[in-house]
Amino acid sequence: MATGTDRQLGGATDAPLVDRQRRVIDYLRVSVTDRCNYRCTYCLPDDGVSHVDRADILSFEEIAGIVGCFARLGVSRVRLTGGEPTVRRDLVDLVRMLRAIPGIRDIALSTNGHLLSELATPLRESGVNRLNVSIDSLDAEKFAAITRRGELHRVLAGLDAARAAGFSRIKLNTVAVKGFNDDEIGALCRFAWSRDMVPRFIEQMPMAGGQLYVPGALMSAAQIRAAVERAHPGQSLVPDTAGAARGAGPARYWTLSSDPTAVVGIISPMTEHFCDTCNRVRLSASGALHTCLAYDDAVDLRALWRSAGPDGVIAAIRQAVASKRDGHVFDLVGIGGPRKAMIQIGG
Repeated sequence: MATGTDRQLGGATDAPLVDRQRRVIDYLRVSVTDRCNYRCTYCLPDDGVSHVDRADILSFEEIAGIVGCFARLGVSRVRLTGGEPTVRRDLVDLVRMLRAIPGIRDIALSTNGHLLSELATPLRESGVNRLNVSIDSLDAEKFAAITRRGELHRVLAGLDAARAAGFSRIKLNTVAVKGFNDDEIGALCRFAWSRDMVPRFIEQMPMAGGQLYVPGALMSAAQIRAAVERAHPGQSLVPDTAGAARGAGPARYWTLSSDPTAVVGIISPMTEHFCDTCNRVRLSASGALHTCLAYDDAVDLRALWRSAGPDGVIAAIRQAVASKRDGHVFDLVGIGGPRKAMIQIGG
């Protein structure tokens, strides 16, 4: 089996990744585990999922080697996801390995925040640039209900620890659900803004074959914007022209008309598609390359890394990106999604 030691890779030496729609792929989302310490209702089916055998999870050396292949193809941004990435033991060691790869200039982490109190400082010191933290309610009982295990006070303490560790402009991700947290849109914005954070609201998606999707609960991007404006009478949302919060992902950003520092992001895969600007692919915890979140087909990069090394992986990446679809077929009634649950690939 190849190791990170005998397969060191240089900087970007190959032509950048461009798909048939001329979209440049420079962003890789890496799921480091398909396990989580929460069981969020929009992420994990009631009866659970079949987890990947631990023996089939990519080692840190394999992750770094495959990320190195992407870096040679011009990928410069990496986001670590899960499941919940912080439950992977010694995660900071992986961050250090990724930080050492030539061409990787931005490492972000998506987390539920449960372990941030202990990990914020080591993550920052090891090289994580940016944090996205999920928080679906500011009410402890509602938070526990939607996460089915979560403790709001731990997440809030984790946010404080992250700020103390030097993370700035932390993004707070909220899945917007009618009848559950739609009355908290304004409060979540004010909570974030008072801490120099960026609130972001996400439309529900029909993952796991649509079994977690309730059409009547979908809060559209337009309804989210209206809720923000209702919570701030006399104000309107205008596009964020400064782009201070803009990252590599799919969120579109807006600000209050009277305060350009009051930024809110919206991720709208259902009602305001962003497929035409998609710049990302995903690597699962077992080494499967997914060129689109909305489909189950994948390329086994783990097997190629072990059998053919970097050249085989790079050729497979190119071929997969060359056939990247124009877009997804999510439907507002809850069909058109993949069989995999969100926990199995990362958001």
